[in-house]
Amino acid sequence: MHEPVWVRVALDVPLHGPFDYRLPAQMAPQAVVPGSRVIVPFGRRKLVGVVLALPAAPAIDPAQVRDVEQLLEDLPPFPADWMRLAQFAADYYQRPLGEVMLPVLPPPLRKPAAYQGKRSGAGPVARLDARKPRRAVPAPVSPDTAPALNEEQAAAVAAIAGIAGFKTVLLHGVTGSGKTEVYLHAAQAALAAGRQVLLLVPEINLTPQLEAALRARLEGLVGPDGVAVLHSGLSDGERLQAWARVQRGQARMLLGTRMAIFAPMPDLGLIVVDEEHDASYKQQEGLRYSARDLAVWRGHDRGIPVVLGSATPSLESWHHAQRGHYLRLTLANRARAAELPRMRLVDTRRLPLKHGLSPQLIDAITERLARGEQALVFLNRRGYAPVLHCASCAWVTHCPRCSAFTVLHRAGAAGGYRLHCHHCGYQGPVPRACPECGDQDLQPMGRGTQRIEEHLAEMFPQARIARIDADSTRRKGSAQALFASVHAGEVDILVGTQMVAKGHDFSRLGLVGVLNADSMLFAQDFRAPERLFAQLMQVAGRAGRHVGGGEVLIQTGYPEQPVYQALVRHDYAGFARHSLEEREVTGLPPFAYQALLTAEAREVAQALDFLQAARQAGAVLSEAITLYDPVPLRIVRVANVERAQLLVESASRPALQAFLPHWMDAIAPLAAQARVRWQLEVDPLEI
Repeated sequence: MHEPVWVRVALDVPLHGPFDYRLPAQMAPQAVVPGSRVIVPFGRRKLVGVVLALPAAPAIDPAQVRDVEQLLEDLPPFPADWMRLAQFAADYYQRPLGEVMLPVLPPPLRKPAAYQGKRSGAGPVARLDARKPRRAVPAPVSPDTAPALNEEQAAAVAAIAGIAGFKTVLLHGVTGSGKTEVYLHAAQAALAAGRQVLLLVPEINLTPQLEAALRARLEGLVGPDGVAVLHSGLSDGERLQAWARVQRGQARMLLGTRMAIFAPMPDLGLIVVDEEHDASYKQQEGLRYSARDLAVWRGHDRGIPVVLGSATPSLESWHHAQRGHYLRLTLANRARAAELPRMRLVDTRRLPLKHGLSPQLIDAITERLARGEQALVFLNRRGYAPVLHCASCAWVTHCPRCSAFTVLHRAGAAGGYRLHCHHCGYQGPVPRACPECGDQDLQPMGRGTQRIEEHLAEMFPQARIARIDADSTRRKGSAQALFASVHAGEVDILVGTQMVAKGHDFSRLGLVGVLNADSMLFAQDFRAPERLFAQLMQVAGRAGRHVGGGEVLIQTGYPEQPVYQALVRHDYAGFARHSLEEREVTGLPPFAYQALLTAEAREVAQALDFLQAARQAGAVLSEAITLYDPVPLRIVRVANVERAQLLVESASRPALQAFLPHWMDAIAPLAAQARVRWQLEVDPLEI
């Protein structure tokens, strides 16, 4: 009689694992290795899990151990480095391993139903292989001739090529300096050496233009199927196809958003993180990981270079470079001999504004249109107006489910208006009269992108105007179509939110006007000035990349503020120096390390009581940790759930990491008693 073979499996369940199973006699034990996927019974359900180990004995009574039902062999087992990455993410971000490994997979790879039943065949990958592959970019791609590198670009490419083993490179290049060209040359060198390359971008709408450039430049080197794209905007089948091609080594170049950091790449030789400062690299639900930080860890684990690129690096990355932990390379000049745009502050305190636009901005738009150039009006506030209010009694529209205002939206081309909550998704009709006093004189207060678009159409009736924001790009492919129309010169004035602020290369754009920049100036979050500087520098960088005399007008009521003064000088280094000095004095990141415990309950008092108990439980665990008093969130109620938070801080990252697992063990029973939902976020970006 053969000795039983045991397997230890990670599952995506809200219980501490892993879980032990027995291999049935008919299943060849040599076919099962760490990294294999299996289908196992769990309670009354069947789940896909990942094999972690083959222990000598189970951790529970062998009589209670159930059998593995199926070994999934449509893809190779996950490589050892992928397993290490998942383990590190689970440990660092304080999540069960199964809640890391399974959710990052394309959905078909984690659904048992995809492998069972009459129509399952050999699984979803085999069914995909049987189909004719579909190209993500259907249009034919013309081979691209690489432009000649300038001196700074050539030096950066040579420095990256000269790195043997692991090194993090901070590529600090002004907007329009040709960082993408440096990425392409570095990628070509890695691909020519037989390695795979991972290029991360912060948002989906940046992928089409970059994918076209990668295919044009690299297909001669890697073949027509050598470039893959991975992001959440793809269908399940498209995600699975890209994942499978990369894991098998067929695709050599992977372009993706943050989820692509978990793609298994057996020959990975270079990681590039474009716009490394961008908050979109931080996942905000489930496993709250930073793809940028995991990229650095993965590069260290693999012994390969990691390039972090930005015109406005995060203060954490800049600090690492200042201390010599990162190699800093600088592109101080724009490519193609283009000049940086001239920045002007328009003091709105004593100016008459017409529909929110200053006379200077209106004149500048008029001038650019007369020259056949494009203008961008940037307002990071979507909708028609931030709020609807009663002129008689000052009543304002509130969401019935949240402690927040509802935003007035224009309801499509047919006209009419609706009230939207940007926090919970509630939509409702506009009341005919004030519910407090009965007055019918309800007025929109403030301006969003829809209202600015309407006003611009009145002021410039001959201009072709387009709006790009989360509302105008809801349908699949709509963002790509809108950006294509801008690139094709079919738009004269572009109105947009942060979606247009980064990464896009508009060849005819000569002017950027920024409205309502001050909304971020006095936010409570200590990172607000950093975000404001980065956002405005990025959107300003869209101007004058291909046309001479690019110009940026920033409307502000506080032109004397240091963040604005640094902006008009294009002085990121000065801004970073001043900000880091302030952070060091106040003991804020990167001079401290933080975690944020958030609690949700029907009443905020429940959440606060739980957090206070959690604070007391943590206070006795370590003297190297500071636990602050719990406080309600700024918007307390969202979707009829009330929320509070507790900040944890330490001057030592190892001390914080040692504290958190013990604290979480103490928290779990407190949460069960208090009937609250809770979550822990390590390295939070918003507090």
